[in-house]
Amino acid sequence: MSAASRHAHKSNMNPAQAPIAIVSAMHAELAALLKAMPDEAPARLAGRDFWCGHLNGQAVVAVLSGIGKVAAATTAALLLERFGARAVLFTGVAGGLAPGVAVGDVVVATELLQHDMDASPLFPRWEVPLYGRARFAADPALAGTLAAAAALALAEPHATLGAEAVAEFALHRPQVHRGLIVSGDRFVATQAESEALRQALPEALAVEMEGAAVAQVCHDFGTPFAALRTISDRADDSAHVDFQRFIDRVASHYSLAVMMAWLDGQG
Repeated sequence: MSAASRHAHKSNMNPAQAPIAIVSAMHAELAALLKAMPDEAPARLAGRDFWCGHLNGQAVVAVLSGIGKVAAATTAALLLERFGARAVLFTGVAGGLAPGVAVGDVVVATELLQHDMDASPLFPRWEVPLYGRARFAADPALAGTLAAAAALALAEPHATLGAEAVAEFALHRPQVHRGLIVSGDRFVATQAESEALRQALPEALAVEMEGAAVAQVCHDFGTPFAALRTISDRADDSAHVDFQRFIDRVASHYSLAVMMAWLDGQG
């Protein structure tokens, strides 16, 4: 029997035995976590590899969603319908928007919004048609415990990342922020674009390309969702960080440390 068959159609599964889904857009964001799953068994569905196994004693399914809202929504639907995930956690990188949200900080979403959703004049700007809302809330309990786990991981950056990475990226006092994360099918990388977002959505802490879509799917299924993003740049044309190197040296290790700390509290 294939791994896909073994993990398909989990409707009769005891909810306590259902896996926790951990999602990233790119392989580098998930690499450190996958190395920590000793019994991972890949299942290939819809062009995606779903790694089913255990992390810190908890049943998990880890997957690369691909980049963008459609890819992320497809992945979320598969996790919920085919793997019966009892919660979905999205981890990866984002661009910082709000003042004080610096490279190396972590943002845990309280709400998520699609900044490029605009069906006006039929619906107000940003409102998702027929939903009566623009913002989708992260699960408060899940986001709260995830933020606490992030604070633990960031309290000792030298232990989490190593002295060399801390020095290279000047990550001596990384902070955890909680608030609005916005998503859109555009990589925001100019001062003009990031300033336009700040003017339009002054509450937004960070911008990325997937989270709000996953939040909407989880809302549809009634499944708890949370998102954690490491700030890789300031979403402007003055960013000096090597994006790929930052993911390899910092973000993937943050993701593993936070997930391990969070799962440790779920036992």
